[in-house]
Amino acid sequence: MKEYEFNKLTKRLRANVGKAIHDYNMISNNDLVMVCLSGGKDSYTLLDILLGLQKIAPIKFEIVAVNLDQGQPGFPKDVLPNYLSSLGVRYQIITENTYSTVKRVIPEGKTTCGLCSRLRRGILYRVAKELGANKIALGHHRDDILETLFLNMFYGGKLKGMPPKLISDDGNNIVIRPLAYCNEKDIIQYAKVHEFPIIPCNLCGSQPNLQRQAVKEMLNDWNKRYPGRIETMFRSMQNIIPSHLMDTGKYDFANLQTTGKPEINGDVAFDKESFVESSVINFN
Repeated sequence: MKEYEFNKLTKRLRANVGKAIHDYNMISNNDLVMVCLSGGKDSYTLLDILLGLQKIAPIKFEIVAVNLDQGQPGFPKDVLPNYLSSLGVRYQIITENTYSTVKRVIPEGKTTCGLCSRLRRGILYRVAKELGANKIALGHHRDDILETLFLNMFYGGKLKGMPPKLISDDGNNIVIRPLAYCNEKDIIQYAKVHEFPIIPCNLCGSQPNLQRQAVKEMLNDWNKRYPGRIETMFRSMQNIIPSHLMDTGKYDFANLQTTGKPEINGDVAFDKESFVESSVINFN
């Protein structure tokens, strides 16, 4: 990649991360942000972008990188410590042999990701408390968020995604996803140019998540055939109209009453829907 193109890529990623942080008030003055580093392209990119923003941000916040060594056979224990030491960033490697627990509980041939992620989540929540971190940063990006939306629709019967900011399961931590506005294609390019020391995610020998892979392929196909559709779908997650869905818990359909005044989101059932072709929208 040429230097000019890489500078544009860096600027775009930093701008998207900065906007996500601003839109959802992810990081405040004097925060200690625990960046969960798995050794994959997403978490490396997240750490790198946050370190860059830390130098120019109008607020002061600290960063601690944390990796969980789960005891997978062949895990290269020296890669992350060497890399993080070279950056001069504060870090901590946590060793917990969850691999043995997962292998003992999950039958051979079944995917281990569900139990593994639950165990990992609990450990990271505990570590955040021990370190005094009030924010936990994860490396999920825009494509992950969209995939999760469709996974929940297709297989879970829920209109539910992966929020950029939420309260953790234990109620004691704020989890943030600063890469929420970044697309995976940019992250792949960024990681490639930086030559991050990627650690493969298949060390546990687990089966791939075939449902997520199917959704990913569907979205990639749509993106090729209908440029701009991904951006439009993502934007729809920020433009929800509960009165035009069907969840009685989110909108009081039962007690709906006329007001005699025009309703902005009133009934348009008799109107012809008018949409702009996504291919002609400028998303820059």
